[in-house]
Amino acid sequence: MNRREFLALAAATPFAVRSGAAFARPVPLALVTCDTEARVAVVDVDAGRVVRSIPVLPDPRSIERVGAGDALVCHTNVGALSIIDGRSLRVRHVLDDFVQPRYTAAHPDGRHAFVTDSGSEEVVAVDLTIGRSLGRLHLGGWARHLTLDASARTLWVGLGNVAAHLAVVDVSDPTRPMFLRTVTPPFLAHDVSFLPDGAHVWVTSGDQGKMAVYQASGEARRLLPADAAPQHVTFGAAVAYVTSGVAGTIRVHSLRDGRVLRTTPIPVGSYNVQQGTGGRVLTPSLDRGTLSILDAHGGLLHEVHVSSSSHDACFVV
Repeated sequence: MNRREFLALAAATPFAVRSGAAFARPVPLALVTCDTEARVAVVDVDAGRVVRSIPVLPDPRSIERVGAGDALVCHTNVGALSIIDGRSLRVRHVLDDFVQPRYTAAHPDGRHAFVTDSGSEEVVAVDLTIGRSLGRLHLGGWARHLTLDASARTLWVGLGNVAAHLAVVDVSDPTRPMFLRTVTPPFLAHDVSFLPDGAHVWVTSGDQGKMAVYQASGEARRLLPADAAPQHVTFGAAVAYVTSGVAGTIRVHSLRDGRVLRTTPIPVGSYNVQQGTGGRVLTPSLDRGTLSILDAHGGLLHEVHVSSSSHDACFVV
């Protein structure tokens, strides 16, 4: 199926989840990648059930909320991106000028996003409105997880699954990313995430049960213990949620002192994690194809079977 045929099929499929006066209240939805199928599942977060599927290109891996409630999907083995309209739940744009797109960081201006491409070893600026790639920066490493600070001026980019270095990139002009420096953690790094305050960055490990908290300047502030590598991290109100897909756990850490407040068992293979609407936390399982939905305290609310394998999830309303 070529790009034109795919967009025609997607536009012809109805995806309104709820409509009419009886459903006037916005419904929190999760979009979940179905890695071995050419679709993204739509999950009602409150009800804990799959309500629709969105047909997309093959091999949907990562998904990130972008713009004013849309979502960007990376199709790693196809070398393409899909931009899903958050209102219609239809594919609005397809970009096919990538090699192996991996992960996305959304710019708060609603128009731009940054995508890592491990195949070309680049970070790429994308215009979400017109569906076009803009500036590209070669990083000289297998670019994967990335995070944008609160001022939208600085990206940190992990250069591999087990990365010796992180790249720090100036994106004060979101169309022209520029390399600044590297940061070398005391372990091989995996995930990286700025705190909402923009002053600190959490870096997880790809090879050890450790995490590091950095100041945005690049100075290491604290080492914390963690479950089995690799870990992934997202943040809520005064807490961090850290998953270990190998151990099958999600830990809730205090941001004040890093101590563990709660540990909740989740399906093995639950790696990526997102916090969002109503304090809910999402973590899908690569091994089980489930989506775990947790409350703000780390309590498991729903475990939804979505597919044979699910890599990533994000919120839309």
